[in-house]
Amino acid sequence: QVQLVESGGGLVQAGGSLRLSCAASESDFNRMGWYRQAPGKQRELVAVIYSGGSTVYGDFVKGRFTISRENAKNTVYLQMNSLRPEDTGVYYCYMRRGYTTNYWGQGTQVTVSS
Repeated sequence: QVQLVESGGGLVQAGGSLRLSCAASESDFNRMGWYRQAPGKQRELVAVIYSGGSTVYGDFVKGRFTISRENAKNTVYLQMNSLRPEDTGVYYCYMRRGYTTNYWGQGTQVTVSS
């Protein structure tokens, strides 16, 4: 069973920055990244990074966030800049291994005040 441990969430003012970290217990993955869920809304993709290094971002990111990884630490980071109140939600780390096996972290709260 893969363990994903998130950290870095918190409260920040609009326009501020946060960096989320997700440390995985395993290094082999197809893709790894972040989803988020706001109250009353569906979970949505924020950003993922593939094993080959390519990245995909949600449309709302618009150049504000950057996903990266540190292989030596089995860790993926999400640098979030120019945060907006609508970025508020629970951010979940996600890993896919193989074609269909998905793992989720416990989630970390991000709150952006106006």
